Amino acid sequence: MALQRTVARLVHIGTDLGVKNNARHFKTAAVLCRRSAPLGPMPNEDIDWKNLEALEKYCSYTRYLRIAEEASNKEVWWKTYRKHVEQKSDKDFKPVDIGLPHCRPSRLKEVRERRKVMKENKKNPELERDARLRTFRIPLDQVKQEWEKTNGPYHIQRLAEHYGIYRDLFPMAYFVPRVMLRVAYGDDSNAMVHYGNHLSPSQASSAPHISFEAEENSLWTLLLTSPDEHLQDGEQEYVHWLVGNIHGNAVCSGDVLAHYVTPFPAKGTGFHRYVFILFKQDAAVDFSSDVRPDPCYSLQQRSFKTLDFYRKHEDLITPAGLAFFQSQWDNSVTSTFHTLFNMREPLFEYDQPPVYHPPQKKYPHGQPLRYMDRYRGGKEHTYGIY
Repeated sequence: MALQRTVARLVHIGTDLGVKNNARHFKTAAVLCRRSAPLGPMPNEDIDWKNLEALEKYCSYTRYLRIAEEASNKEVWWKTYRKHVEQKSDKDFKPVDIGLPHCRPSRLKEVRERRKVMKENKKNPELERDARLRTFRIPLDQVKQEWEKTNGPYHIQRLAEHYGIYRDLFPMAYFVPRVMLRVAYGDDSNAMVHYGNHLSPSQASSAPHISFEAEENSLWTLLLTSPDEHLQDGEQEYVHWLVGNIHGNAVCSGDVLAHYVTPFPAKGTGFHRYVFILFKQDAAVDFSSDVRPDPCYSLQQRSFKTLDFYRKHEDLITPAGLAFFQSQWDNSVTSTFHTLFNMREPLFEYDQPPVYHPPQKKYPHGQPLRYMDRYRGGKEHTYGIY
């Protein structure tokens, strides 16, 4: 109303002065200044700008970054120009955590326990003397146990991401291995499986020894698969070992769905990844559709896909442990194909293309003295004097 009264007064003043065209422009501009109400709340609309001292202070730069990140990730009703133009790709979607839930202990509790241990260590004269003389030693087993409880699962997760385990087995998903899976080959357990180490097919010829911490009444599923080994379809895998409904940590008590088969990386294909995955079951699972015949030496029946297996039983199983190694061809792979699979061994070789030579010139300039040797028919070069 105030704007209309102002425009009316300007119209009257313009009429008295004889300026009619300008009055028409004033009226048009007033009509164009009308704006529609926003579709939702505007940013910082709830802030009382007249009383800024009453606002909550951040008190630290870390807290400011956290609150700013939460505000930027919050869904809003408006869209930027980039959101209108660009289309979301697979990279824009964040992977989903499908692992076991983890409740981190209170930071205050951790600090109190650490201070308590420090006070006890300061009262120990033997520790003080060893630290002063630089003879103090910490047992490696204690360091490993502490690593497994604190940063170990996250380090294993980063290694699995580096080797592309989640990308090939669980697209757009990942899990943090909360249960430490220990795998050892050989009678004396001299060939351990860590996280990407190299083992030959001869070392992994028989089923390994599996150990992990589990409650007595818990149920587990153990899987050994290779995402790089399939000879016909790059999206498929070969299952090497599958045991379900394992009671506690006794693998021998479970139902063998696919008996163990040694790794068989084809010659000329480089290193292959072999992944052990430990699933925790909420209850007993019916694996009748996943059972392979015993013995099973058919590559077609050994074809497998971890993602399909997990989607089929995702309501009852959750990935909890992880270990993997790499292996490449050796002489035992030949006997595996001939004896077990009763087939010819596939060989992959690189065909060297012929050397390209540009058209020969009659008077080559800037060429070496043996310019003619590259155009001779024989394989051996002749070194004449010319």
